[in-house]
Amino acid sequence: MTISFGRTDTSTLGRWWWTVDRWTIAALFLLVGVGLLLTMAASPAVAERINAQSSFHFVRRQFMFLAPALVIMIGVSLFSPKQIRRMAVIGLLGSIVLLALVPLLGAEIKGAKRWLNLGPLSIQPSEFVKPMFAVVSGWMFASARIEEGFPGRLIATGLFGLVAVLLLIQPDVGQTAIVTAIWATQFFLAGLSIGWVIGLGLAAPLGALGAYYAFPHVQNRVAKFLDPAGNGGYQVETAMKAFKNGGLFGKGPGEGRVKLSLPDAHTDFILAVGGEEFGVVLCLLVVALFAFIVLRGFSRVLKEDNLFVVLATAGLLVQFGLQAMVNMASTLRMMPPKGMTLPFISYGGSSMVALALGMGMVLALTRTRYGREGHDA
Repeated sequence: MTISFGRTDTSTLGRWWWTVDRWTIAALFLLVGVGLLLTMAASPAVAERINAQSSFHFVRRQFMFLAPALVIMIGVSLFSPKQIRRMAVIGLLGSIVLLALVPLLGAEIKGAKRWLNLGPLSIQPSEFVKPMFAVVSGWMFASARIEEGFPGRLIATGLFGLVAVLLLIQPDVGQTAIVTAIWATQFFLAGLSIGWVIGLGLAAPLGALGAYYAFPHVQNRVAKFLDPAGNGGYQVETAMKAFKNGGLFGKGPGEGRVKLSLPDAHTDFILAVGGEEFGVVLCLLVVALFAFIVLRGFSRVLKEDNLFVVLATAGLLVQFGLQAMVNMASTLRMMPPKGMTLPFISYGGSSMVALALGMGMVLALTRTRYGREGHDA
């Protein structure tokens, strides 16, 4: 049985089908498929190492998170820009409240408090605050340009400062850097004066230096990365061995050995498992998919004349692309490790659902709109 929609179909699903970017949806589903393949390759060894009830413990949980995540992504892509704004405001307020509760009620893992236990589920609020902030911040910057006298820049900057402080309390420098990149990109696109350009240019290295001296774990990671002897940390060095072992076409599915001793083989360093078992070919496919999704999103939004849509989409795409770049660069020892997941590929429920939410908003905002629908955006 095949489902098709005619161009004259005026139903909700019919309008969605002919206005949404189906190429981006296909790329996202292909990325999810690669993620499931690598999760099945990497996670059983980790499950056995930690004595989980089943070697497929993480695989089952990833499938459990994947179904609602995909439903959320497609469901959100049906929304109008106005509905996206409303959802983002409510979501940002909720995420900020949860971020504020993390230092008080969160579980400490590896010296940081980033998770809240809500009954049988654990949630990482920092994953959800990023897409919500991108949309609300974009709305504020756009409103400041459109409505004379509206303090949109001040509100966006205040929200950025609040979110950044709450993230640094955890501490989570990596997520703070992502939120900073979102805010700075939107500020620039909204019409940044030369004074702000100079100020932010000076503030960036000062902020990095401040993080280095303020957080011992940052000093430790940078020291290992800059170690002249090449001792960049056990996991990074092990990941580099995986890429070397895999070569161009890999050792074959299930034939990788590095995953047996790599603690975060199913999360932060999952690309290394793919490199060993499927080779450089698969890694290049992953890079190409991320590049296609980001560039495709920007190419569609450049046709927009709605400033809110442009700024919000740009912020969401910067978050998605930069997070992927940070994870891959850390795995390849091009920068100190940040403990950041590879979107739609690494194991993690909060990350999967939050990224699906963010990309659902991208699909909604980049849909083709006609007539009154475009004016009401």
